[in-house]
Amino acid sequence: MDLARPAPGTGALHEPRRDDCPWCGSPRLRVRLRTADLIQRKPGSFTLDRCADCAHTFQNPRLSAEGLDFYRQGSGRQDLGHRDFWRQDLCRGLGGGATALLTRAGAGRARSLAGVRALSRFDEPESWLDVGTGRARFPAAAKDVLPYTAFDGLDSDPALAEGARRGRIEEAHRGRLTDLAGNLAGRYDALSMIHYLQRRPDPRAELRAAATALRPGGHLLIEAPDPESRSARLLGKWWASYRQPRHAHFVPLANLCRELDELGFTVVDVDRRAPHVPSDLGAACALLLNRLLPEADAPWRAEPPSRSRLTLRRAAWWAAWWAATPLLALAYAADVLLAPLLTRTGFANAYRVIARREREA
Repeated sequence: MDLARPAPGTGALHEPRRDDCPWCGSPRLRVRLRTADLIQRKPGSFTLDRCADCAHTFQNPRLSAEGLDFYRQGSGRQDLGHRDFWRQDLCRGLGGGATALLTRAGAGRARSLAGVRALSRFDEPESWLDVGTGRARFPAAAKDVLPYTAFDGLDSDPALAEGARRGRIEEAHRGRLTDLAGNLAGRYDALSMIHYLQRRPDPRAELRAAATALRPGGHLLIEAPDPESRSARLLGKWWASYRQPRHAHFVPLANLCRELDELGFTVVDVDRRAPHVPSDLGAACALLLNRLLPEADAPWRAEPPSRSRLTLRRAAWWAAWWAATPLLALAYAADVLLAPLLTRTGFANAYRVIARREREA
């Protein structure tokens, strides 16, 4: 879609609204959240519904293919993988110190290694596929724990090529796991989906594809936002993990574990503390400020601002962000200091599941 033109009526960017839960089929839906695009500030509004029977939360109506293109991460800028874009765009405009503080939480090497170490307690895989790898920073970090494991990456984003070029992965699979699983059947001892399922239109199809790509005895590592987190209820639309409109599904931990069991997996480890990203308060402040401040530029507007007005807006925008740097740094410091308490009292924002593939579903 040409971003030099405004969106052709945001209603055209959505599929028809559904009347039942995509996970269990129940018609008992309740509105959980209504919000706008708080990051790129593109036009449109988005609704998350929650199933009263199974607690699955999903975007309803979800984006159409045209909508996904219009709200594509990094539209109008350099293409970035999902993980890389989230770190860069959430903190765009922040001064150097605050940028480093907030991005460190999202990109924490220690958090990445914790998942690898957790899986390595059950297996030392010879081959590992990281799905939704972006620029393959996760495999690069994982090699410190598993130096003899061959890491491959899979993503539909052009950023994948950079990971391969830098030697972070041995083989790059360009495309969707659901499309490529047949060619990768039984090839891997381990497969990771780090903050991946929530952005796919059919999480169950992704899990089936993962089962196909894994050998019997292979392990699946999943990290995802926890929709049952108390932070989600407390912060509402300012909870960064909602990430509308890009995140389509929020799968409760119990639902995921039951689905894995039906697919022939045995869940061997669950962790609702270590995967927590200590950034909820800092990210909420950044989202709020980004929403309140005037836009420096908006290529989807019908009439672009004059050069002098655009220069003034950019100057005011940067000045405001610099002025807000101490507040954001303070919020992030609170995130870090409170993390041990928050993760023990139901405020952790993510969970991790490790499951072993035992048999064909």
